[in-house]
Amino acid sequence: MKAIIFDLDNTLIDFMKIKRTACRAAVDAMVKAGLKADGDHAFKLIFKLYDEYGYEYRHVFEALMKKLTGKVDYGIVAAGIVAYRKAREGLLVSYPDVLPTLRKLQKKGIKLAIVTDAPRIEAWIRLAAMGIQDEFDVVITYDDSKEKKPSLKPFKLALKKLKMNPEDVIIIGDSISRDIVPAKELGAKTILAEYGVTKKEKETVKPDARIKKFSYVLKLAIETQRI
Repeated sequence: MKAIIFDLDNTLIDFMKIKRTACRAAVDAMVKAGLKADGDHAFKLIFKLYDEYGYEYRHVFEALMKKLTGKVDYGIVAAGIVAYRKAREGLLVSYPDVLPTLRKLQKKGIKLAIVTDAPRIEAWIRLAAMGIQDEFDVVITYDDSKEKKPSLKPFKLALKKLKMNPEDVIIIGDSISRDIVPAKELGAKTILAEYGVTKKEKETVKPDARIKKFSYVLKLAIETQRI
């Protein structure tokens, strides 16, 4: 094993915690600014919109207003955006032990990469906020591959840039369907980041290993090197 390819959201960073907290702040601010809606209902509707359009959808608050009132009041939307950004700012931190674990893996001569569906600038903002932007040999975002997981294309691009074969890497992520399935199709070893799982999925394939803390990846990587 020569390299590890990580998912970003809910593998390196608790993305859903950030999303929930920031969206709650946004809804509260929008209601305060004049949105005629029940806050709890509006909060649930935001996540239905994210399920429909993706978690990087930039116009979610406009879409929310259209669903609730049939029109968009940009003063109210702006209040939501400002509150969202303020709430998110203080939450962009990695899971415990991410940085020291990454550096220990590097000392073992293991190359590190990321494959994420996030747009390029959003991915790099998250990495910079966590202070780990310089720890990876390869970072593949949606803007690099133009395809989202479970497509094999972003993973193949990462392998190409790493100059490695699938059997040389471990792929780690929080989703069976989007991380583990394509990794298995490629022929790579897989680790499910159970600590980041937010939705229970049918296990169409079994990961080679499961971890409940990020730091456990170090032990598994060392064991794999010895095989």
